[in-house]
Amino acid sequence: MTTTNRALAEPSAVPSPTEHPPPTAAYRIGRVRTVARVLAVAACVPYTGLKFAWMAGSRVGIPDGSPLLDGGVVLAVGNAATVLMVGCVVVLALLLTRPWGLRVPAWLLVVPMWVASGLLLPIMTAYPLQMAVRLLGGSGGGSGDGGGDPFLEPWVFGVVYGGFIVQGIALGTLFALYAEERWGHLWQGRLRELPATPASAALRVTAVAAALVALAPGVAHLLWAAGSTAGLVEGRVAERTSDFHVLEAVNALFVAAAVAGVLLLAFRRGGRLPLWVPLVLVWAGSAQVACWGGWLSLAALVGAGDVADRPTTAMVLIYAGQMLVGTLIALPVAHLLAERAAAASTPSGTRSGTRSDTRA
Repeated sequence: MTTTNRALAEPSAVPSPTEHPPPTAAYRIGRVRTVARVLAVAACVPYTGLKFAWMAGSRVGIPDGSPLLDGGVVLAVGNAATVLMVGCVVVLALLLTRPWGLRVPAWLLVVPMWVASGLLLPIMTAYPLQMAVRLLGGSGGGSGDGGGDPFLEPWVFGVVYGGFIVQGIALGTLFALYAEERWGHLWQGRLRELPATPASAALRVTAVAAALVALAPGVAHLLWAAGSTAGLVEGRVAERTSDFHVLEAVNALFVAAAVAGVLLLAFRRGGRLPLWVPLVLVWAGSAQVACWGGWLSLAALVGAGDVADRPTTAMVLIYAGQMLVGTLIALPVAHLLAERAAAASTPSGTRSGTRSDTRA
């Protein structure tokens, strides 16, 4: 039999396109995710570049007399640590836009995103407000504390904080799209439809405890925003500007948001409210309160300089209280969502039409 006849007699040797299913479509993330990922990574460049320059001995952006010039080992370690934190932003941007990101355990994604939210949200909210107040005649400062001795050149704050704001918007967009795809069923419906569970009583107790503990940092930030100097270190009192008052008002607002969110979830008030609203309040509020309080506590522990610039005992206690409040609020709500996820995965609660891993 000739080669031509053999081919005609054995059609399976050359399968037609209809005999086998087409290969799986290539993984696509869509234009919005692509742009957000590029922005998140690109926004890390200015800050990382400055940090590497400072670690190499450069004084770019650091004026004469700045305490950064005498930072020593503590400053070098701090610069290296913050570079690693920026590297985590790049990893998160990739995780949220790659196929393997859908297989990452929930806690391994949620915890870093929660920490990133807590550190970026106060900058994303306070810095634009500070700029607006300055335009209206407020007194801004050229130091990290809002005034006093030179700390960094003013343009450094614009570059660095501008990059942080872009990072926050880009990462927030990526995480919102990712979370909707992977866990969107957990916050569907209204608050009144949230079923009672064995953990409901514990949530109510924890919510009340968190609200009581939150009184101390909430009232303190509110008083400082209004002009009180009670509990403030001498150096901070002398350096207060409009930037300081705006930041303290934002701090008080996040405490209120966290408490309001957890109380809504615990006592089911405002039943017609979409469930995602208190969850967003808890996420943003607890992250900012806990992580910003932790960041300030760490700065107080390793900080150097004049005694007049070191946090007072009252300030340290306020920061510690913030960490406790944020943790008290975040953990039971995380448990609530884990319960809902477990219920949805049971045979009676399995969702129909499970989404595929291919993103539009």
